[in-house]
Amino acid sequence: MAKMNFGGVEENVLLREEFPVSKALETLKNETIAVIGYGVQGPAQSQNLRDNGFNVIVGQEPRFKAEWDKAVADGWVSGETLFPVAEAAQKGSMILFLVSDAAQIALWPTIREQLAPGKALYFSHGFGITYHDRTGIVPPKDVDVILVAPKGSGTSLRRLFLEKRGLNSSYAIYQDATGKAYDRVVSLGIGIGSGYMFETDFKREVYSDLTGERGTLMGAIQGIFAAQYDVLREKGHSPSEAFNETIEELTQSLMPLVAENGMDWMYANCSTTAQRGALDWWKPFRDATLPVFRELYDKVAAGEEAQRSIDSNSQPDYREKLNAELKEMRESEMWRTGEAVRSLRPERKK
Repeated sequence: MAKMNFGGVEENVLLREEFPVSKALETLKNETIAVIGYGVQGPAQSQNLRDNGFNVIVGQEPRFKAEWDKAVADGWVSGETLFPVAEAAQKGSMILFLVSDAAQIALWPTIREQLAPGKALYFSHGFGITYHDRTGIVPPKDVDVILVAPKGSGTSLRRLFLEKRGLNSSYAIYQDATGKAYDRVVSLGIGIGSGYMFETDFKREVYSDLTGERGTLMGAIQGIFAAQYDVLREKGHSPSEAFNETIEELTQSLMPLVAENGMDWMYANCSTTAQRGALDWWKPFRDATLPVFRELYDKVAAGEEAQRSIDSNSQPDYREKLNAELKEMRESEMWRTGEAVRSLRPERKK
């Protein structure tokens, strides 16, 4: 475990050089890893583990035909490495519970029945455990309960793995029944393709995750995009100009620079006019949004956002309502313009 300085604060991080895949394979050589769910994280984590040489099976209900057919297309074989959920959970010594938060509630009785002493129950989100009073997910005391949370989508995890890169992940131990929980969790983290791993706990993981998703990662950024785009359009700018100045320049030019070397480096490599404006305006934007972020975090900590998700995502017409909301966004002028702009990128025209 290496000590790294993050902004003047020391943290423990695990680097892949310290715990290579070969060590992870040796640690888990007698384990059968059952990945439950083939929706968002399941495909990436199961395939990365398989490609790294681990003993992996997948649990997916056949009645969900799209997910089952995707698993088959990805090389999982019915009756050999692909099973219904209960059968996969029974066979697995490590159960990777990677269905959605709402589906975890519905499937928990099935998974609970298969948690024999000494098994490991693994999550990639702290939701079910942290809000156990709302989800009913309370594991028995004689199993390890662990977490690896990749800091990105399953699509990104798989893509970066295939590029021989890594996606940073947090890890946590909620319950160490066997004395092997640490070795088990970091082995899985390395096996799924993590870059470096940093320690957290289930509560901090879900609080930061829900705040981030609703904030700068998804909710806030869409809101800011929409506000700036609308102002530019109101003032007579064309859709193409408004989109390019709001989104295209950010995602294609500036954010890659931030990712490479940081915000200060990106500022230093822009025009002096852009520098001056950014330095003058970032604090007013911070001050305007800080109360919103504080309110958001408080609602996450109080369980209000968790309950809203449970209530919404458990409805039988959830998917139809979601698709309607996504359709409204997709068909907005801003994102229809985005589709046209993306089609004009040089790599798309080859």
